[in-house]
Amino acid sequence: MSNLRENFKNKKRIVVKIGSSSINHPESGGMDFSRIELLVRLLCDIHNSGKDVVLVSSGAIAAGKYAIGYGMDRSINRHELTLPQKQACAAIGQGRLMNIYEKFFTEYNSLPAQVLMTKDTVLNDTNRMNATNTFKALLDMGVIPIVNENDTIATHEIEIGDNDTLSAMVASMVEADLLILLSDIEGLYTDDPNKNPDAKFIAEVPEITAEYLEMGKGSTGSGMGTGGMSTKLNAARIATKSGADMVICSSKDLTILSRIIAGEEVGTAFASAKDDSFDLPSFVRDILK
Repeated sequence: MSNLRENFKNKKRIVVKIGSSSINHPESGGMDFSRIELLVRLLCDIHNSGKDVVLVSSGAIAAGKYAIGYGMDRSINRHELTLPQKQACAAIGQGRLMNIYEKFFTEYNSLPAQVLMTKDTVLNDTNRMNATNTFKALLDMGVIPIVNENDTIATHEIEIGDNDTLSAMVASMVEADLLILLSDIEGLYTDDPNKNPDAKFIAEVPEITAEYLEMGKGSTGSGMGTGGMSTKLNAARIATKSGADMVICSSKDLTILSRIIAGEEVGTAFASAKDDSFDLPSFVRDILK
């Protein structure tokens, strides 16, 4: 076990991101209650061990799309919906998604809270301070915040666009020491393993160099999500500069969460490289232009 992995056992504040494709049935687009319940149980167990937990969860648009029948028609891709249709689906689906989370967290005797953000939450100094203070108060109360982008009001000008980036922003704001991205891929490869059989898996990234950034092709294996490897590498840059280690791992087996915190060598681990001069708003402006 490497020193990087060994230190995961001592992390005190953990942000976990999960995407739409990981909590929905691929055949129908409907919510996968068994996987959501397992995710919640694992997060509650981590929380009960004395750690702060924040969940960043996609799924509002997918839940709304399914509720009104778009989900039944697999020929309709979320990217084919107009902006008002996406926002309407988000308005329908966010409440449904949160209701399911509320039900399962309550069953495991934990208290969740909903936090919706846009890019302006980070870029505006007053908004960022208010959001940071809210997170701090919730965590001090022992609450598990559930964060998503506010798709109902987000337009191109204020949208974050993917929850990989959002989760890293949250990790920075709450001063997390570990960010875990549950993904549809096992971790970082030298090339896209779906296209190049010779692509090699990278277990640990001690420093994010230009060479690693070139490996992010922006591809994604899912028709539900929006985040590719390039967004995950941007998330890693935010998280590590803010002082958090980060892991990209497959969400196929959600118990991987417990294995990561136990120090097992799964997924790709990025070592923190705290930069006291790092300015989150400036970095966000640059990558979301």
